[in-house]
Formats: sequence, C-alpha cells, structure tokens
Amino acid sequence: MKKLIIYFCVFLLVFFIAPAVLTATPKDKVQETMANEEKTGDLKNEEGAVSEEEKKPEDEEQEENKDYEYQQFKTIKLLHQDTGQVEELPIDEYLYGVVSSEMPADFQLEALKAQAVVARTYTIFQIKNSPGKHGDADICDDSGCCQAWITKEGRLARWEPSIAESNWNKIVEAVDSTKGKIITYDGNVINAFFHSNSGGVTESSLNIWGGVDYPYLKSVETAGEEGYTQYSSQASFNRQELLNKIREKYPDCEIDYSQNNCIEILEYTTSGRVKTIKFGNKEIAGTEARTLLGLRSTNFTLTIDGENIIFSVTGYGHGVGMSQTGADSLAKTGSNYEDIIKHFYTGVEIIEVNSLK
Repeated sequence: MKKLIIYFCVFLLVFFIAPAVLTATPKDKVQETMANEEKTGDLKNEEGAVSEEEKKPEDEEQEENKDYEYQQFKTIKLLHQDTGQVEELPIDEYLYGVVSSEMPADFQLEALKAQAVVARTYTIFQIKNSPGKHGDADICDDSGCCQAWITKEGRLARWEPSIAESNWNKIVEAVDSTKGKIITYDGNVINAFFHSNSGGVTESSLNIWGGVDYPYLKSVETAGEEGYTQYSSQASFNRQELLNKIREKYPDCEIDYSQNNCIEILEYTTSGRVKTIKFGNKEIAGTEARTLLGLRSTNFTLTIDGENIIFSVTGYGHGVGMSQTGADSLAKTGSNYEDIIKHFYTGVEIIEVNSLK
C-alpha cells in the first residue's frame, strides 16, 4: 500500500507539476525582462537625449546653424585702433568679442541672439559699402566708429570669476545658434544701427545723420524700457559752464540769461526728440547739442534753476534701429530673436549670408 502511494506521487510530479513549472518560468522571465526594459527606457528618456518626437524645430535649426559653412565673409580683417595692427579672424569669433562688449551677458538669450545677428549684419554692410575706410581692414574695434570689441581673455577678466565662464558660453551660444543669419531689405544687407535704450520710442534715421532716410529705420514704440538704469539721467551745468561748452564749437556764442527764452527748444522730431535748440544767439541741431554737452540722448527737457541749467534726459544713444534694453524687454515677454529684429527694423527679412547676392 505504501509503495502504491509513492508511485502515485511520482506520477503526479512527472506528468503534471513539472510541466507547469517549466512552462511558467520562461513566461515570468519574459514579463520581468519587459518590465525592466520599460524602466530602463524611462531612465534613458529622463537622463539621455530628447527623443526625435520631442525635439523642437528650433532646436534642429540651431544644430544646423552651428555647422554652418560660410561661402563668403568667412573671415574679417579687424583694425585695432590702439595699436594700428590688423588681425584676421573668423567672423563669428570676431562676433563673440562684439556681442560680449555691446550687450550685458545677463540679458535674455533671445536678445543676445538678436544682437549677434544685428552685429553680423552691420559688419557685412561695412565690408560691402565702406571699402577702404580702414585701409586694408574691414572694420575697427572703436565703438565710436564701428562696433566695440574685446578679446575673450579681456572679457573674462572683467566679469566676476564665479560667472565668467557661464557668461562667455552664453555669448558663444547666441552667436553660434544664429550662424550665417543676416538682415536684408529688398534683397540688400541693411545698415543695422543699434543703441542702448530708446526711452520707449526709437528714432527715424531721417531725423539724424544729415537726413538719410533708410526705409527700414523708422520710429517704433517699445514697452518696458523704463525698468533699466539707462532709461533716465540728468546733467547739470552752471551758466558759465554751459556757455563754455557751446563756445567749444561756436566761439561767438552769447547767452543773455536775463531773457526768458535765452535757451529754448525750437523743434522736435516725430519721436519727441529735440531737433533744434537755441542757445542765446545760436541755433543748433539737437544731435550737436547732445555731443557738446555730453548728454545720453536728444530726448531731453531743460529747466533753468537760478545759476544752474538742468537737462533731464530719457533714453541712451542715438535712438535709431534696435534698442538693446528694448530687445531684452521683448525677450522677457516671449519674443524670439526674429520677432525682436522685425520689431525694430521695418519690412526686413532674415536670410542666410550665403544666399546674399
């Protein structure tokens, strides 16, 4: 009887239990493997590259721009005004030094990108339209003549060490992600002027520089600039100081301070800047008054307070073209670099320089 029970148990083990175990194990292992693969996949998505489906079109465009090959204007010859030496540089390496000199690195990235495209455009305009201006060089590093420029080492030394490298990398990204991009009007590269702060409205080129009317340099409004330190300033002179300043250019100037209208603004531009002002027996342009008195812009009012003449100034710079603080303000509200450029330059297109005729 005992042997019969043993034989029966062996029979169950061999024909029923063992096959069930053997067939279940691979299935469990497959399920476990699939689960692990899903987890691994999740980790890869979290830690690794963005999937093709998630990649944004602008990201792909930036990758293309970083590999851009210049067929023209690949290098520029830069005149160093302090030494008189001419240095040949790849155009975008030159632009690292321009953008880092002309716009604060803590501005929004899209504003820095706009500055990079504007600076590249300005450079190429000078090469095409002002040959021989600097002898064998294409452009100089004097901001009063062309664009400001600084070496990487010089720029890093002026920033706080803790942020210097990240600032430089941000500048490089702004330039590299817009490689080859320039601004044109009617198929021609534009004279891409820019300035620090428009005071809320830019100036038409028609009102300065001898009345050159560039169709893309019209007056436009920009909100948000009042939050920047460049927005307002004051300059004060006593009576004799002011007269001496004017006499630097006009030695025969006389101001009779007993007269109520001895100093008077006679005419404004369409953007509200001073077009013509009278100092005693001299009527001069607002742009000239700005230079003689060292004012930040021609958007000013004046008051005579006893012995002092006080100029209250709005904005910083000539006011033509792109306002840098305006660009930053627009970027903060979601505008990209193309939006910013098309806001400040009327009727323009942004193209690749290789397609420029």
